[in-house]
Amino acid sequence: MDLTSLYYFSELAKDLHMTRTANRLFISQQTLSNHIQRLEDYYGTKLLYRKPSLSLTTAGEFVLGFASVVSKEEINLKDILSDIAQQERGVLRFGASSLRLNMCLPAILPQFSSRYPNVDIRITDAVTKQLEPLVLDGSLDFAITLNDEEYPKLVTHHLMDDQVYLCVADSLLQRHYGETAAALKEQALHGTDVREFSRLPFCIFNNRMGRQINQCFEAANIIPRAYITSTYTQIGTTACFQRLAACFISQMSLVSQQKDIPSDINIFPLHYKGQPLTQRLSLIRMKDRYLSHYSKFFLELMFQYFDGVEHIRLNQIV
Repeated sequence: MDLTSLYYFSELAKDLHMTRTANRLFISQQTLSNHIQRLEDYYGTKLLYRKPSLSLTTAGEFVLGFASVVSKEEINLKDILSDIAQQERGVLRFGASSLRLNMCLPAILPQFSSRYPNVDIRITDAVTKQLEPLVLDGSLDFAITLNDEEYPKLVTHHLMDDQVYLCVADSLLQRHYGETAAALKEQALHGTDVREFSRLPFCIFNNRMGRQINQCFEAANIIPRAYITSTYTQIGTTACFQRLAACFISQMSLVSQQKDIPSDINIFPLHYKGQPLTQRLSLIRMKDRYLSHYSKFFLELMFQYFDGVEHIRLNQIV
């Protein structure tokens, strides 16, 4: 048995397709097949059924679990030895949605790379339901997620409660509410719900935040006037900043765009059933993952960034 064969076997188990796995690993199909055969010869049992399609045998399932443990421990060992030798080099694998990557990484990477220039940072752009399995199987060291669910094998660090804001241009508000707009703004400055703004056209999202906002409309017994419907929140932000429709924007997103927010945009904290509507952001990692010096520093910078963002107050009226 060797680690390379175990690695190739665990990769093949992800696809269960020789050609796709070989292409993804940039090796020949014959090389991959030879490594699998080597493992089967070593353990004296079949690890894969070849027909009618590729699948793991019971023995293959156990070897896959062993390969996962070996892979994690090898990574831990490399980091431990790097710390002992004070090499300050290694690989850090981090995942988040593209929106959050674009917000947090520019704030922390300059300081991180200045201190650890020899650490290779590998980024995965994915949503929560894709990120959690990648942390669980050791493909990622850390990930930022929106899920409150606790996993026994994971450590979950609370980063921030990301407030959701209702943003609307003053001209749009005046157009739909006339003389009552001023009083409405004052009332909404420290928190409001969608019922008060039901006349407005809205940007509607088909994503996790969109589902939360849909609950707000349902609780208010309102069918929103949809100006545009999209999975991408940035499209809604653009429409809002161009005075076309009201939009819902998270605090993290607003902070990252502070310099670009037009001066005539009203920003109201959105409430649901009398409480601020927030998204709980967490950083997850494996419990048995050794934290190298550079990993601890990366976490420290991440916690500092989110703590600063959470304490910024953005509500404003024009």
